[in-house]
Amino acid sequence: MAGLVGATIAGSGTGSYFALNVAVGVASLALVPLLRRWPVQAALLLSLLAALSPAATPPATMAILVVAEWQPLSVAVAVAGTGIAAHLIRGAWQPYSGLPYFWWVLLVFVAYAALVGWGTLIRAHRALISSLRDRAERAEADQARRVTEARGAERARIAREMHDVLAHRLSLLATYAGALAYRPDAPPDQVARAAEVVRSGVHQALDELREVIGVLRDDSLPDLAAASRPLPGLADLPDLIGESRAAGMRIETGGEAWSAPGLPDVAGRTAYRVVQEGLTNARKHAPGQPVTVTLGGGQGAGLDVSVVNPTGTVSAGTVPAGTAPAGPAFPVPGSGTGLIGLTERLELAGGRLYWANSEGEFVLRAWLPWPETEHNVIRASD
Repeated sequence: MAGLVGATIAGSGTGSYFALNVAVGVASLALVPLLRRWPVQAALLLSLLAALSPAATPPATMAILVVAEWQPLSVAVAVAGTGIAAHLIRGAWQPYSGLPYFWWVLLVFVAYAALVGWGTLIRAHRALISSLRDRAERAEADQARRVTEARGAERARIAREMHDVLAHRLSLLATYAGALAYRPDAPPDQVARAAEVVRSGVHQALDELREVIGVLRDDSLPDLAAASRPLPGLADLPDLIGESRAAGMRIETGGEAWSAPGLPDVAGRTAYRVVQEGLTNARKHAPGQPVTVTLGGGQGAGLDVSVVNPTGTVSAGTVPAGTAPAGPAFPVPGSGTGLIGLTERLELAGGRLYWANSEGEFVLRAWLPWPETEHNVIRASD
């Protein structure tokens, strides 16, 4: 910039205005650093100096460009008008030799319009880049938030699944351990079978607990649902009831929907968890009492699952011969969150859950959607 000012002064000659040109050139160079902090004020002062000498023209035009870059278009146009007026004034009393005043006016207008347009274009490009950067940052933040939410939801699902499994298995172990503690004089074969059940159950519980802890600790897993064991469904209910019967529970079954052809897998898994939670609660809070498990409903009407048991506790329950030594029922403490988690599970599956403790019975009942198959819908329409 100093070189341009010096060249302008040299081109103006050493006539009567030489001292004025030098003074204006030095003053304009002193105002240039102020453009960073006060661009509008410095540009106006440079425009005033440009009315006195052509030495201020390079800093004045650069000031217009800076103002157009960083200020609104209206402000830039106003400052540019001041610069145009200043140059027109100087051209009137200090004209260029060989250049008509009309062409000088046209040159000034075109130059300032180009500077304002250039600065506005730079400002728009900078705003576009900033907007794109903000959008990219927001998109990355939203993506990270969605991944975190999905990971948290999947972890909660796995934790709920493992809670159901561990609560059921540990309540079975507590039943067997209580029977062993009550009848240490039982036949050795029964004691050995019960001890083996406890040992294998503890190993299974530890494996399941280790699995869920490993999944919850590993943030690098792309699919947190990648469990090593398949999720149980409606076809696994007989094994669940048989396992509970082997632990001494008296379970009666009823209903016509145990096979449930065409039932969605989600509904089958949810029905399994409903029965599992009902048996676990009965074992915890009403040990020794009979339990009735009923599966009813049909395609189009939905699947009805109910687990009913008396709420009292018997003084001496028995375990079937050949499984474990006979003994009293030992209540198992519970956290009270199983039914809450089961309610969330039913809502996610599109079903409803109801439970009540009245008239000496605890009733756990669930309804799950069981849509008609396409074949049945076509036959009904015919």
